[in-house]
Amino acid sequence: MKKYATLTGFLLTVLLMLAFTQSHASTQAQSSSFTITHPTVVSLAPSGSYVVIGKPTISASFINRVLAAYDSPAKGRGQALYSLGVKYGIDPVYALAFFLHESRFGTTGEARVTLSLGNERCITDRPCIDRQLGGYAQMESWEDGFEHWYMLILYGYVQGKVTIPLVGHPCKTIDQIVPVYAPSSDHNDVKAYIQAIKSAVDTWRAGRIFV
Repeated sequence: MKKYATLTGFLLTVLLMLAFTQSHASTQAQSSSFTITHPTVVSLAPSGSYVVIGKPTISASFINRVLAAYDSPAKGRGQALYSLGVKYGIDPVYALAFFLHESRFGTTGEARVTLSLGNERCITDRPCIDRQLGGYAQMESWEDGFEHWYMLILYGYVQGKVTIPLVGHPCKTIDQIVPVYAPSSDHNDVKAYIQAIKSAVDTWRAGRIFV
């Protein structure tokens, strides 16, 4: 009788160990599946939120995929665009969206020469070119152009150094920023510009490449 009791205890121990192992493996599989399914999302923004300040909502590798897909001359510089966004507290998905709208990632217009993400007009710390066209800032590199755009958005718009004298308050959302950044007086379709930025942001946050 003692022999059978010992054997029963042994079998029970083995069964409990097998159950624990299977449960642990299942948990690992679920965790791995989540990682594969969401490779581009870094953090989630509130639904319908287009406030430019905040943590990145797309990854550096995803930015590289977008730039490569559009054959941008700035391709391979996704890490720089991402890291500078972190440095200035601006979600890089917005920098990418402005880059697309302003010059299709540097493939059209002045940006092909100026290396300027946002087609910035003349500024004091960079040479001014094409004055006959109103003048554009010549950046030193794509990375330099990225950083100047982030500085403009943070100091000029979010903190209000540009916008307060013009509209009386800081601008932190796309709906507030675009009318100052690309005013109708400069022959811009403000409503279409805002929608284009939001559409690009939504597309990339959903993990899709092409807008």
